Amino acid sequence: MVGHVILAFEQVFDPFVLSVVMASALFGLFVGSIPGLSATMATALLVPVTFFLPPIPAVACMVTATAMAIFAGDVPGALLRMPGTPASAAYCHDAYLMTRKGQAETVLGAGLVYSALGGLFGTIVLVVAAPSLANAALRFSSFEYFWLVMLGLTSAVFVSPGHPIRGLVSLMLGLLIATVGFENPAAYPRFTFGSVDLMSGLQLIPVMIGMFAVSEVARYAVSADTPIEVPKQDIGGIFKGQGTLLKTYPLPALRGSVVGTLIGALPGAGADIAAWISYAMSKRFSKTPEKFGTGYIEGVIEAGAANNSALAGAWIPALVFGIPGDSITAIVIGVLYLKGLNPGPAIFIEHPENIYAVFIIFFLANLLMLPLGWALIKLAKNILHVPRAVLMPVILLFCVVGAFAMNNSVFDVGVMLAFGLLAFFMEANEFPIAPTILGMVLGGMLEQNFVTSMIKAGGHAAAFFDRPIAAGLGVAAILIWLSPLIIARLRPLRITNH
Repeated sequence: MVGHVILAFEQVFDPFVLSVVMASALFGLFVGSIPGLSATMATALLVPVTFFLPPIPAVACMVTATAMAIFAGDVPGALLRMPGTPASAAYCHDAYLMTRKGQAETVLGAGLVYSALGGLFGTIVLVVAAPSLANAALRFSSFEYFWLVMLGLTSAVFVSPGHPIRGLVSLMLGLLIATVGFENPAAYPRFTFGSVDLMSGLQLIPVMIGMFAVSEVARYAVSADTPIEVPKQDIGGIFKGQGTLLKTYPLPALRGSVVGTLIGALPGAGADIAAWISYAMSKRFSKTPEKFGTGYIEGVIEAGAANNSALAGAWIPALVFGIPGDSITAIVIGVLYLKGLNPGPAIFIEHPENIYAVFIIFFLANLLMLPLGWALIKLAKNILHVPRAVLMPVILLFCVVGAFAMNNSVFDVGVMLAFGLLAFFMEANEFPIAPTILGMVLGGMLEQNFVTSMIKAGGHAAAFFDRPIAAGLGVAAILIWLSPLIIARLRPLRITNH
């Protein structure tokens, strides 16, 4: 084993491989920081490059770029309220409000530090427990996935600032949007109104850009008399105070890393869902849940750790069984086969040095994130000094480019603008927009697993509680739904006892 580890180090620390890692890191930071260009897109764009690379540099290229892209999405989210990737959307509102309060240094530093810590934690779990965790993930059937998605959707309602009913309405809107097009178990064209453009559904990226970024531009446009100005602030030592935050919030950081890794290991889940569920758990177990949604760091720490740890978690079923944990590893598996690194149990026996090299690359990428992330933040801070009258048109231009780049479609630009106006009116009436995005992300997965489960069960709903894991998740979801009623009933009893 020692010989294989030494050989792995020699492979990774080859000057050519290190240069590939550095170039991929810079590319990942660039793509992740541009709203509309997701981590999945960064991975897909690198596939042609891997054709000309040996196996280890090809894998290094993928791992490094995706890790950097997931973190980089936090930067425009905090500075402009434009999440660079869907994985950053869960806590974008809190991060942006902290910037508005003059705490950009703290929130950007926390995003960087806890992304790296979450990534390192997920990598350690990948190294130590890959086979056993992958085995557990394979026990998840459509019944377990249905309840997992229900828990994720439930979290959107309970973590929404303001009244839960408004959060529920927003979530239902997102689920309705997810029904558009052919992407359903029956492949029936729903709500297309005869439009060819709607047959493939409404794409997440244009909708997300519209609801988070275009709505901000619209808000600025109608409040020209009382413009919303971000305090002038000098982002210097972003690592200053991060030790204090770790002492204050050790449990959220650990919980986010654990939950992110576990959810990442579930095929089809990924960093987006991990971030949402972790943010919900953070609010649920926080001593000050009322501060969430007002510019509070706790949820940013937990969800930020979760989305990066989920990246490593997604490699667990990918390496052990060749089953993609998310859309990124689905692309990576194709590259692994192309390079002769066929995933599966045999690779741990036949080519252990290559597996150890992958582990080392994960550690290297997350450690490299700290200095390179610091450099990105130092460059990005200049955005805060640009007058809003100049910045807003530039943001709108980036929005148009990001929406168009998905499918080279003008229709997607129209979708972005329409949902930007919708989000503007929703927020003006105190309806949160984050649950709408989550409903879009999970809507298709919810319907697919529900229909599949009902077919398996012959239409008997009791089958959703037949399997132990499914029963546990189902009971947890139902208890969360009933918790307001239970608390309302118990409150008079407590008052009487006192």
